[in-house]
Amino acid sequence: MNEMHFPYPYVINALDKYYGVVAKPVTLKIAGTEKDKDKDSKRKKKDKKDKAKKRKSKSGKKLRILIATFWDYPHTGGLSNYITTLKAGLEDLGHKVDVISPNQFSAGKVEALREAIVPQLKTLFQNRYGSCTSKIIQSSRLLYIYEQMLQSIKLEKYDILHAQDLFTANILGRYNENLGKSLLFTPHGMYTFSRLKFNRIASGSEEEAYYKEIEKKAIEYATHIVILSDSFREPLGQLGAPPSKLTTVNTGIDFPPVSRKGENGKVIISCVARLGPRKGHSDLLLALSKLKSLTQHVELQIVGDGEMREALELQVKELQLTNVKFLGKRDDIPSILSKTDIFVLPTLNDNLPISIIEAMHSGTAILTTDCGGITEIVHHNETGIIIQPGNVVQLATQLEQLIVNSTLRSQLGDHAFRYAKTHLTREAMVQKIEHIYQNLLTPGGD
Repeated sequence: MNEMHFPYPYVINALDKYYGVVAKPVTLKIAGTEKDKDKDSKRKKKDKKDKAKKRKSKSGKKLRILIATFWDYPHTGGLSNYITTLKAGLEDLGHKVDVISPNQFSAGKVEALREAIVPQLKTLFQNRYGSCTSKIIQSSRLLYIYEQMLQSIKLEKYDILHAQDLFTANILGRYNENLGKSLLFTPHGMYTFSRLKFNRIASGSEEEAYYKEIEKKAIEYATHIVILSDSFREPLGQLGAPPSKLTTVNTGIDFPPVSRKGENGKVIISCVARLGPRKGHSDLLLALSKLKSLTQHVELQIVGDGEMREALELQVKELQLTNVKFLGKRDDIPSILSKTDIFVLPTLNDNLPISIIEAMHSGTAILTTDCGGITEIVHHNETGIIIQPGNVVQLATQLEQLIVNSTLRSQLGDHAFRYAKTHLTREAMVQKIEHIYQNLLTPGGD
C-alpha cells in the first residue's frame, strides 16, 4: 500500500480549526496511487506549456466543453433539465459538449475504491478528532471516488470546464491547478445555508465548517460564476465571491406551443413540485380548506412525488378535501399546464424553479412566493401574484381572488407568456452563457 496525502488539505485545515487541532500532515494509504502521481507529474509539465497557449482562442471559436455534475444524469428534476437544455443549445451552436456524472463510472471500480477509502477516512477522522460524522465521511468518499474516476478523462482537451455544483467545482478546481483552463461554476442552490435553514445540519457543527469550506473553495477555484438569479449575489458574497466574478443568466427552456383549454367548466389549480418540506404543499392544502364555499367547481392537481406524499394524503383526509388529486411523477407537464387555470407554488425556500418558468411559457396565471430569484421573473400583479412564504392567510386570499376573477387570470397569464418568450427561452440563456465562455477565452476578455 502506498501513502497518499489527503486530497483536500483545506478541508482538513478547516476541521482542524473547528476542533482546535494543531496542524500536522495527513496521509492515507491507498493502493495504486504512485502511478497516478507519476501521471499527474507528467501532465503538470505538459500543462504548463498549455497555459502559455491558453488565451490565444478567438471569439467565435467552436469549443469543447465539459459539464460536470455531482448527481446522476439524467434524472428527474430541474438540474438535469438545465444540463440537457444547456448541452443541446450549445451543440446547436456547433460546440462539442460532454457531460460527466457519477452514474457513468464503473460500478465495480467505484465499489473497490469505496472499500479502500472508507476505512482510511474513518481512521483519519477518528484518530485526528476523536469522532467522525457520517455526512463528512460520505462526502469525502464521494469526492475522492469522483476525482479518481476523472483520471480516465483527458481534461486537457476541453476549452471550458463547467461545474454545476460546489463539489465538482472543487474536484475540477484541483485538476485545473495544473491545467489552467477556464473553469465556470453554476450553483443551483446555496448548499450550506439551505441545509442550516431546514435543520439538515446544525448551526455551529463540524458539518457547517466542512461544507462552508467546500463552498468557499469552489468560489476561489472558479474563473467565473454563472448564477441563475441575483438572489445568489449576497450569500456568495458572504462566502468571498467578488461581484465582478458573478454574471446572472436566468434559466431558459424549450417549451412546446400550448393550446389552452378549460376542463369541464372547473377551475383547475396545479402545483408541480417535488413533494418535499420546502415546497409548501401543506400551506396550499390549508389555504384551500379555508375556501370550501368556493371550491365545489375547483380541482387541485398535485404533480410530483417525494417523501411527504403520505403525510400530504393524510392531511387531505383530515381537512376533508374532496377536490385534490395526486398525479405523481408525470412526463406530460405541458399538457397538464394547458388545462391549468392557476399555477400555485407556495415554496418556502427556492432559487428559480423550472416549474414556474414552464407555467409562464404555458400562459397560466401564477401564484407563488417571494423566495430566491422568483420575483426577478414573476412581478407582482404583472406576470403573477407574489405572497410571503408560509403565510397561509395571504395564500388563501390571493387564491380566492384568482378563482373568482377569470379576467385577472387571463391578464396575468398573457403577461407571463410574453415575458417568458422574450427572456426565458433556451436561445436567450445559451447565447449569454456562450458569450461568457468566448469572453474568457479571448485575450483580455475577463
